Amino acid sequence: MASLKELKGRINSVKSTQKITKAKQMVAAAKLRKAQTAAEAARPYASRLAAVMGSLASKVTVSESSPKLLAGTGKDQVHLLVVANSDKGLCGAFNSNIVKAALAAARELESQGKTVLFYLVGRKGRAVIRRTYPKAVLASFDTTGVREPGFAEAEAVANELLALYEDGKFDVAHLFYSRFQSALAQIPTQQQIIPVPAPKAAEVPASGGAAVDYEPDEEEILAALLPRYLRTQLFGALLENQASEQGASMTAMDNATRNAGELIQKLTIQYNRSRQAAITTELIEIIAGAEAL
Repeated sequence: MASLKELKGRINSVKSTQKITKAKQMVAAAKLRKAQTAAEAARPYASRLAAVMGSLASKVTVSESSPKLLAGTGKDQVHLLVVANSDKGLCGAFNSNIVKAALAAARELESQGKTVLFYLVGRKGRAVIRRTYPKAVLASFDTTGVREPGFAEAEAVANELLALYEDGKFDVAHLFYSRFQSALAQIPTQQQIIPVPAPKAAEVPASGGAAVDYEPDEEEILAALLPRYLRTQLFGALLENQASEQGASMTAMDNATRNAGELIQKLTIQYNRSRQAAITTELIEIIAGAEAL
């Protein structure tokens, strides 16, 4: 049984931890408001750009002369999984859920006879992927020196992916990130980004019967818009990740603070009982000594 000194030390230690988790929870809550606003503000632009891309793509017959980002390489053998994680921990299962989704997709692709490669963004999650697929990490993007990944980082990642694609390193790229829904719910999301998937018929906006002429032609506009579309998708994913990370961190720190409070109560009860028992034992010894006299 722990001594009174040990119990008191544990109580003080847990109280110190509780102060830290409470402070981190408040910081995450403050950052969440900003990150959520940025993520939600980016969605209409990404949605509208996707609609424009869909309208243009529906008017183009995909051929060998079409932009490579739309037509693809003509093969479907090598798949690159772009896994976007954070650089910090203490955010619950945020990073592990993204990694689990990527690994599940990798196993599914391998079962189909495909070759799987990885492009890693962020520090967390790298160890698991490198341990599971030690020879499959094609490249990684370091964001440890960036306070909040933004459009500059999305553009840099997009440029690297485009260079790898032009060099024939992969045929298809899938992006894995966490879509923000609320502070309690972040959804691991998989999205094909290269080649840009053809829109479904229901997603193509109706022209209302109006005749639309494009100058220059649709293929030239697509060639200019496709890289921008890729950068926009990556930028949106980084914003969603940032909001999801702060939401997961706030929830995790709130749970940790509550658990610390419950542990403090249990330790305090144990301390009081041990102290009472020690006082009772001391009184019994005093009485016994007095009777002996």
